[in-house]
Amino acid sequence: MDINYKSNIWKMYLANFFASLHFIGGVLVPFFTDWGKLTLTQVMILQAWFMLCIVIMEVPSGAIADFIGRKKTLAIALIINIIGIFIYTSRPYFFIFMIGEFCWASAGALFSGAHEAFIYDTLKIIKKTKDSKKVFARFESSKLIGMIVSAPVGSIIASIYGLRATMFFIIYPLFITFIIVLSLKEPVLYKKSKNYFKILKKGVRSFYKNKTLNILAFDMVSIASISYFIIWLYQPVLKQLNINISYFGVVHALLALAQVIVINSYSFFERILSKKKTIFLTAFLTGAMFIISGLSKTGLLAIPAIILVAGFGLSRRPLFISYMNKFIPSSERATILSAVSMVRRLVLVIVNPIVGLLADWSLNFTLIILGCAAILFSLISRVEEEHLID
Repeated sequence: MDINYKSNIWKMYLANFFASLHFIGGVLVPFFTDWGKLTLTQVMILQAWFMLCIVIMEVPSGAIADFIGRKKTLAIALIINIIGIFIYTSRPYFFIFMIGEFCWASAGALFSGAHEAFIYDTLKIIKKTKDSKKVFARFESSKLIGMIVSAPVGSIIASIYGLRATMFFIIYPLFITFIIVLSLKEPVLYKKSKNYFKILKKGVRSFYKNKTLNILAFDMVSIASISYFIIWLYQPVLKQLNINISYFGVVHALLALAQVIVINSYSFFERILSKKKTIFLTAFLTGAMFIISGLSKTGLLAIPAIILVAGFGLSRRPLFISYMNKFIPSSERATILSAVSMVRRLVLVIVNPIVGLLADWSLNFTLIILGCAAILFSLISRVEEEHLID
């Protein structure tokens, strides 16, 4: 067993931490509405454009990772991401933002599937696949810790250098991430096909023909798509409750901290409940907290509800990725994981502008609708205990 393969895991944790130092997180909506001069509807249209770009590139980029290697794919993604930041911060103009979002989407599509496939294949080489749930939880936690650190720092940066700087300063941790990625050792478990389109076609066909993968993907995508909107709606809620912008970064950090706690508590939940009940409970509670946040007239109730939405709703992905990887061959891993992400992005392309319009009309009503949808999806889920293999 090569010691370099074992170090891959810790290097990926470190890379994920630096890549997640998004100083803009705590002032995300003010960045767009104050510096960018956009309405909330325009912000959500911009996010729909971002999702559409990722949908177009998601599966092809996964096949690229299976074709040229995951390490090279991650390095290219980071370069494109840095270019996107330079474009984004050049001037506050909607169509320039669209070009910047295209670069972010390209980088996101290349990342999607590639980093998870890289980790899981490393685990296969070092014969630690039984630890995949724990490893993916730690990997997601490293990202969230980055968000916890960067959100309050971003609020400080905004107060000293302005909102634009919170985006521009992301370049520095991304460069550090690039250096770390170059030091990784590519895990090779299969002979790479020389035909890119063959990889793409085979991976997509395998995903759509696998009933278990489809069931798991539906549950993960439905709740993840709903939970995603808490990131865009919690700051307007705080503003509506007359909470000072200087506290936004603290709340953002608490959202990330809640996810860290829940992600690392899944083994405990599964022991005292069951795997299936844990899946159901996290989805149901996400919906219930959305409804409470929509009905709340005070920050004392709304803020805890918002934090719990993030804690339960946004923390489910690493759990599902661990389960889905058990049904995916190494040669198609990045392609299939990208196909799952593509489905989620496609849903958000359609729903983003609708939620933006609803939020401009009634923020509270929008939160209640999202909560009811999450509860409905929790009740119709077809996930069974036999689908959840460690």
